[in-house]
Amino acid sequence: MDINTHNATILLSAVSKAQYPQDDLPEIALAGRSNVGKSSFINTLLGRKNLARTSSKPGKTQQLNFYNIDDKLRFVDVPGYGYAKVSKTERAKWGRMIEEYLTSRENLRAVVSLVDMRHEPSADDVQMYEFLKYYDIPVILVATKADKIPRGKWNKHESMIKKRLEFDPADQFVVFSSETRHGFEQAWDSILDQM
Repeated sequence: MDINTHNATILLSAVSKAQYPQDDLPEIALAGRSNVGKSSFINTLLGRKNLARTSSKPGKTQQLNFYNIDDKLRFVDVPGYGYAKVSKTERAKWGRMIEEYLTSRENLRAVVSLVDMRHEPSADDVQMYEFLKYYDIPVILVATKADKIPRGKWNKHESMIKKRLEFDPADQFVVFSSETRHGFEQAWDSILDQM
């Protein structure tokens, strides 16, 4: 599939099924903790500075944000999880909204699950991975912020992440840095493989 990644726009924000785009364009959802670098990942992949808003305030994305990429594919940014300053009711609402999208959306081809390469995956990260595996949703695991770790330690960190998640070797694992663009090609290849 030949995609002009620069031809990307934010299409709409939705909180329920009724608001999703009504067509059959394939969608890739992006999920991860609030400060894992999801917006930077989207911006790097699309070669844009701030199409996805990066924020010093984690927990900014409170809806499903649909990005149209060259009328061939959509990214769907789901609210970051694991952020403490959001009320329990708000969190439960997000949870239901994310679950509804992930379990019922026919356009969904795969989920890019982002974890911070520097740290062991959190309980929320493990829960998200188990959820995706349970529903048989293809997963592309992306370990962000690789530039913050000396290269010689990458394997050690990768092993730690895989062990904690009980990573399925059938899934893709991408080491990524939005600073150096390491993993850019591999991330795109993994995404396009799901089309």
